[in-house]
Amino acid sequence: MLEILQYGFIQRAILAGILIGIVSPLIGTFLVLRRLSFIGDTLSHTTLAGVAAGLMAGFYPIISGTIFAVLAALGIEQLRKVYKNYEELSMPIMMSTGVGLAVVLISLSEGFKVDVFSYLFGSVIAVSRVDILTISVISIVIIIIVSSLYNELLFLSFDEEGARISGIPYRIINLIFTVLVALTIASSMRIVGILLVSSMMTIPVAASLQIANSFKQAFLFSIFFAEIAILGGLSLAYYFDLASGGTIVLVSVAILLLILLVKKIRKIS
Repeated sequence: MLEILQYGFIQRAILAGILIGIVSPLIGTFLVLRRLSFIGDTLSHTTLAGVAAGLMAGFYPIISGTIFAVLAALGIEQLRKVYKNYEELSMPIMMSTGVGLAVVLISLSEGFKVDVFSYLFGSVIAVSRVDILTISVISIVIIIIVSSLYNELLFLSFDEEGARISGIPYRIINLIFTVLVALTIASSMRIVGILLVSSMMTIPVAASLQIANSFKQAFLFSIFFAEIAILGGLSLAYYFDLASGGTIVLVSVAILLLILLVKKIRKIS
């Protein structure tokens, strides 16, 4: 691992990966506990449309992807109001819209399909200095907002009805949280890839929940597992010339399976 640190693109990829390894499980823990894991897939597919639009217009794709993801997050919240008794409909509607728009834009493309591939599945060599700056700013914003709203988000995660009765402005907080999910996806897609980014918000959390005894432990373990998956996945991607997103997710799955296996062996013994 140390010998590859001499390359600038690897240094940038690792720095971006470390930041993503913090914010993805940070947001993912709340997503999993609130049973909203599907929203990650919804917003990631919408982000793809933003990336395609940005590439077509010659605009920075991470910014255009972020804009589309945030607009989709706002759209989900509006659809939830329309379908009060069927709020889950908001996500497949928005995802279908995002996928449809992305397919149309990519079909109209002339020469940027290779660039789209790197955003779909992640790329070790594609992380630029501008990407690092963008990811850093987004990560800091996410950490600050989550820290500020930690108690409210925790209350909503375990007892949403009680939070509503207690007077917490749950609609505003839900909107802010959905936007944070969108920002997390947009910041992570360069390393993990749009199609796999939701995995990094759920699999490390799933692994941590198997051994954590408290909410804070779940946070810490999920971040720890995410960092191992990202650093291990980036190393495999570099040495075997693989898409970084796939290797990161597979390492993350391997960690989960190992934990499940160890727990099963302990029960037997």
